[in-house]
Amino acid sequence: MVLALIGFAVAFALIFARVPIAIALGVVGFTGFAGFNGLAPALSMVGLTTTTSTMSYHLAVVPLFVLMGNLVAGTGISMDLYRAAQAFLGHRRGGLAIATIASCGGFAAVCGSSVATVVTMGKVSIPSMRSHGYADSLSTATVAAGGTLGILIPPSILMVIYGITTETHIGKLFAAGILPGLVGIVGYSLAVRWAVFRNPAVAPSSERTDWTGRLQAVRRVWAVALLFALVLGGIYGGLFTATEAGGIGASGALVLALARRIDLKAFYAILEDTVATTALLFALIIGASIFTEFINYTGAHKVILHLVLDSGLSPLAVMFVIIGIYVVLGCVLDSLAMMLLTLPMFFPIVSGLGYDPVWFGILMVMLMELGLITPPIGINLFVLKTIVPEVPLAVIIRGVIPFVVSDLGRIGLLMAVPGLALWLPKLLFD
Repeated sequence: MVLALIGFAVAFALIFARVPIAIALGVVGFTGFAGFNGLAPALSMVGLTTTTSTMSYHLAVVPLFVLMGNLVAGTGISMDLYRAAQAFLGHRRGGLAIATIASCGGFAAVCGSSVATVVTMGKVSIPSMRSHGYADSLSTATVAAGGTLGILIPPSILMVIYGITTETHIGKLFAAGILPGLVGIVGYSLAVRWAVFRNPAVAPSSERTDWTGRLQAVRRVWAVALLFALVLGGIYGGLFTATEAGGIGASGALVLALARRIDLKAFYAILEDTVATTALLFALIIGASIFTEFINYTGAHKVILHLVLDSGLSPLAVMFVIIGIYVVLGCVLDSLAMMLLTLPMFFPIVSGLGYDPVWFGILMVMLMELGLITPPIGINLFVLKTIVPEVPLAVIIRGVIPFVVSDLGRIGLLMAVPGLALWLPKLLFD
């Protein structure tokens, strides 16, 4: 148990020292395992772990969904999504901000990445909101919060990694993320309305788009909507697995890109970015697997589970403690680092207490959404700062507070009503 705590402390220290997460986890795991068993068994463990981690059939879904998201982003669909949402919502006070949240949700559905959603939609929507007189505090905070939907609304790369790591059904995780994702869009829209209610000057009214303009905007996004329906509908309908859905989604995105006449240079850049992202994700998975082998060998998770069971705390109280830890970690760590560091310790505890792994996966992703916009180190805040460097970070942080409150409310709702995440998976798969 003591060695496991030392391992966690060293891993945290290395990550805070800006050592890449994959290297930090891998080095700590290898060193700790070698301390128990010697160098030769540790080398064998690394070789076996690397092989099993990279040769898994289920991992093929990672590069396929990354490629699908990059191809869709490269076709300019983000602008089309924003214009469609703007056509229906832009005339209302705060409507452009709500349109940004809706388009972030739509883009997240085919992208799966929070940072990519923030970068893409930030470049599209912030100039438009500024041109209509929106305050920087509202426009930047809207993009920062809307971007978090990229890791919750399926297909989500973070859900894929959680499913592979914990051996949880990925299709069920995707289904479980839909309703909380929709609730998130509603909650963020209410946060916008609250900001406008408090200070109407932050979001002036815009002109109404007639139905001819609305229909023209919708025609630009029907193909990506069809792709989204095909990928998720095939999974939920039992027509193909999540991995096969990734292949179909990537193929469909390629057809969409070719139909929009993407040039060869842009296509090459998309492939290059896909390879780089996939290599990074695989390195993280390997490093986390090595670290998990070390933690499992120490038996720390069993010791903690027994301590929790013997502590007299109710399962709900234990969950609140875990949630509190995640809220604190979210202030200083990015979402993937949080997941890979804590899963070896917390997942056995949650499973031992009888909680559904699908429900816990959605709860964890929602807590990571919160971490992405929680000061002082919310990654989305700093990504936005690079897009609009002239906006002070304090302005972005001040604007994001209503969205943080919205996230806390949604987490409380999921705790009180687990069916919010579990109803669809049970309906579609059980």
